[in-house]
Amino acid sequence: MTFLEEILAQKAVEVAAMPREKIGEKRKTYSFYEFLKANTTAMQLIAEVKRASPSKGEINMGVDPVAQAKSYQAAGAGMISVLTDPVFFKGSIEDLREVARNVEIPVLCKDFIISEKQLIRARNAGATVVLLIISALTEEELETLFEQAVALDLEVLVEVHDQAELAIAQKLGAKLIGVNNRNLHTFEVDIAVSETLAGDFFTDACFISESGFRTAEDVARVSQKYNAVLVGEALMREETPEVAAKSLKVKR
Repeated sequence: MTFLEEILAQKAVEVAAMPREKIGEKRKTYSFYEFLKANTTAMQLIAEVKRASPSKGEINMGVDPVAQAKSYQAAGAGMISVLTDPVFFKGSIEDLREVARNVEIPVLCKDFIISEKQLIRARNAGATVVLLIISALTEEELETLFEQAVALDLEVLVEVHDQAELAIAQKLGAKLIGVNNRNLHTFEVDIAVSETLAGDFFTDACFISESGFRTAEDVARVSQKYNAVLVGEALMREETPEVAAKSLKVKR
């Protein structure tokens, strides 16, 4: 199986055992979409708490998620992304819950979401934005989960990797569209994916380029067409993540 197929097979088992939570009060913070629309002179940053990955193995297993997230916030990140997948990324919903309790900015639940149960759990843990990955869902599943997330008053980052998926995301009316430079089947990364797809943007969505960014020069490659970048591994390996995060907020 590919990485994605293996992850989704495990996720189905995980979600089947997951209890359906009652919907609790939503955490208060600003709209990430509105934040991006209002802050256009520099590239904005989604900074990620990521302990491990299927392709790289352990990245920073000893991280204090709260301290890491506070460093990101101090550096001016517009949102914190928290990996909650326990098997392949060594994260947890508790990581997200603790981060959300200790920062003021939006928190993104980064997981392979296939069920409304995950949406409710994410909201209850303090996420105000959730990720829906087109390559992990049928178009019908995507539409259903998107509608359910919107009904829960969650913002949705819809992730694409190629031209066909981008067309689906724009047709869906997604306000936040992430172009993942990482192929989820092979986990190969190429920033050129974002450069290529930028020519096909035709909505008023805010566009986020995800994966592969290590330097300001990397970010500059996509700064004219994208509103933000999502960076995880490079920041997780830094001894001073706040300094590293600040360096990625290049001018547009």
